[in-house]
Amino acid sequence: MQLILLQKVTNLGGLGDQVDVKPGYGRNFLIPTGKAVPANAANIATFEAKRAEYEAKANATLAAAEARKAALEGATVTINANASTEGKLFGSVGARDIAEAFTKAGHKLEKAEVIMGEGAIRRTGEFDVVVHLHADVEVKVKVIVAPEA
Repeated sequence: MQLILLQKVTNLGGLGDQVDVKPGYGRNFLIPTGKAVPANAANIATFEAKRAEYEAKANATLAAAEARKAALEGATVTINANASTEGKLFGSVGARDIAEAFTKAGHKLEKAEVIMGEGAIRRTGEFDVVVHLHADVEVKVKVIVAPEA
C-alpha cells in the first residue's frame, strides 16, 4: 500500500515521503491517526499545494515537544505503593501510574508517552523511565517508588 506521510513516523520516514507499507498498518493505524494519506494523484497534488502548511505544523509540534523536554529534564516524582518489608510491591507501578503522578506534579504527560522497556516496576527503589514526546524528542525522568508508611 502506497502512502504519503503527513508527519514524521519513527522507523518509517519523514514528512512528504512516499512509503510502501502493509495494508493493515496503513488502513488501521496510519490513515485513521492522520499520519498518512493514500498516494493517489489527487492526494499528491493536494499535499504539494499544502506542503508549507504541513511543514509549519511539524515545526510547531517539534518546538512544543522541545519545550516540554526542557520542563521535564531532571524531573523526579515519588510514587507510594503497598510493598513488603523486602521491597517487593504488592502489584506494580505502570505507565498509567507514572503519567498520573507527573500530571499531579504539574507536568502534563500521557500514558502512551511513557516507555517502559523492561515492563512494569515491581519493587521499591529509583528508576529511570524514558518519556517519548515526539518522533525526535525523548527525555529520561526519575521515578522513585517508596513503600507506603
